[in-house]
Amino acid sequence: MTGIEHIKNAFTQGRPAFMPYSVLGYPTRQAGLETIRAVVAAGADLLELGVPFSDPLADGPTIQAATQKSLENGTTVKDCLAQVRELRQQGIDTPALLMGYINPILAYGPEKFTADAAAAGVDGLIVPDLPPEEAAELEALCAEHGLALVYLLAPTSTPERIKAVVEKSQGFIYLVSLTGVTGARNELPPDLAEFVARVRAQTSLPLAVGFGIGNGEQARAVGRLADGVIVGSALVKRAAESPERVRELAQELRAAL
Repeated sequence: MTGIEHIKNAFTQGRPAFMPYSVLGYPTRQAGLETIRAVVAAGADLLELGVPFSDPLADGPTIQAATQKSLENGTTVKDCLAQVRELRQQGIDTPALLMGYINPILAYGPEKFTADAAAAGVDGLIVPDLPPEEAAELEALCAEHGLALVYLLAPTSTPERIKAVVEKSQGFIYLVSLTGVTGARNELPPDLAEFVARVRAQTSLPLAVGFGIGNGEQARAVGRLADGVIVGSALVKRAAESPERVRELAQELRAAL
């Protein structure tokens, strides 16, 4: 089964898919792996695994601080791939996407990166600072290795941008619920339903919504609109405490869906 097929299967449960985000190597390498195992035990349908980078443009203070700590711990792209391989060897078969920025991929070498990622058990990539217009090389390499390349859309995306993304995205489309950076918010944006409907009108691909979701009530509300719910900062905050605290929130979020 290719990574693209593995991801597609996660959206066939008859309910919204739950996709928690974790920073690889945070708060330590071992605790980070325990955190990922905790969200899998809580019922994660997909995993978004953050590759730490020194200039994470799309991320808010919580994830910025976590990625910085991971870098200080010595986490490299190579080690991120090794951690995915380790999880696969331990029997975790949940579809997994690496979320990372383009610079570390370029530094590693796109051809080697996609080959090594597929060999490690990665199913897809989310690269927030790579626009579709500049992605031809990475798209071709992902296609060669069966990896999904997932693009993001924001509420400010024009009809032209939506069209470009729905034509190229694979597996699902990542909808950023609000303009700005990641981080849990007190309430969901009022125009979210309209935004989801605009994208839905142009594609049959699953739509997963992230940014700003921090509790079960918000997850349930988003799940009524979208095919998947992505939660990051709220879980990363708890990762600083313990994997058990992460599992508690992950169970609440999963139960809400």
